[in-house]
Amino acid sequence: MARLVQQPLVMECTGWDSYRLLDSGAGRKWEAFGPHSFIRPEPQAMWQPRLSEWPAAGEFIPGSDEDGGGRWHFVQALPEDGWPLAWNEVRFTARPTPFRHLQFFPDMAPVWAWMRGQLDGMDDAETMNLFGYTGLGTLALSRHGKVTHVDASKKSVAQARENAVLSDMTDRPIRWLTDDAAKFTAREVRRGRRYDGIILDPPKFGRGPDGEVWRLEEHLPGLIADCAKLLDKDSRFVFLTVYAVRMSSLAIAGLLEEALRHLPGQIEHGDLAVREEAEGGRLLPTAIFARWSNPL
Repeated sequence: MARLVQQPLVMECTGWDSYRLLDSGAGRKWEAFGPHSFIRPEPQAMWQPRLSEWPAAGEFIPGSDEDGGGRWHFVQALPEDGWPLAWNEVRFTARPTPFRHLQFFPDMAPVWAWMRGQLDGMDDAETMNLFGYTGLGTLALSRHGKVTHVDASKKSVAQARENAVLSDMTDRPIRWLTDDAAKFTAREVRRGRRYDGIILDPPKFGRGPDGEVWRLEEHLPGLIADCAKLLDKDSRFVFLTVYAVRMSSLAIAGLLEEALRHLPGQIEHGDLAVREEAEGGRLLPTAIFARWSNPL
């Protein structure tokens, strides 16, 4: 039976050449994405900024609705098609999106490294990336074998495939699927499939390619239960991240504990966080996570 570790953890992103957290505070954060810096809303930055000025190429101004909305205000010209960045051998394009992101989540860097660690020594693993977005996690996992990448957005899957081209990974055994994550996972259960690892990053609310409605609190338990049926005693990991909801990491860890009670290993939980680059830089929490690992 998987053991739940109650003490929470912090998975810390310290930044790298393509990404740095320059400063944060007063509900905002100032970040460098390669040669360009941006200001974005960050409600968890409740302290005061260290610096008095944040010169940036643009700022995302949030809407009045706390669940979304807003617009970018740019003061510098940016490349129309974005600009190239990299994490290790994974190369990708960054550009501002209407959803305040820049086509990737930099706080996931320690997660990509952790998943690779769970698959260390394997080159025939089969993994699945649900809500895979622009594919950085998929490309990181493809070093270890076959990956099934699932996202409901045709645009996101197309960008993921472009990132594979940039990374010179078009020959990797990746299935790129535009599909509803919950429906696809249920079909995989019926097919009797198994995976060595599953990563999922579900939104609070979303729609599938055929108009399917996703609500996190309502549909996550069923999805996790189906994911559990795709794992066995030789599987290596599950990694679940949750952004922008009033939920604790202990709650989603309990969900994994219930679903994975038939498996060995352990379940851990905590925060993803990014550290400011200055000496004595603060840790800015960005998301909660729960993970199951089964070192063999």
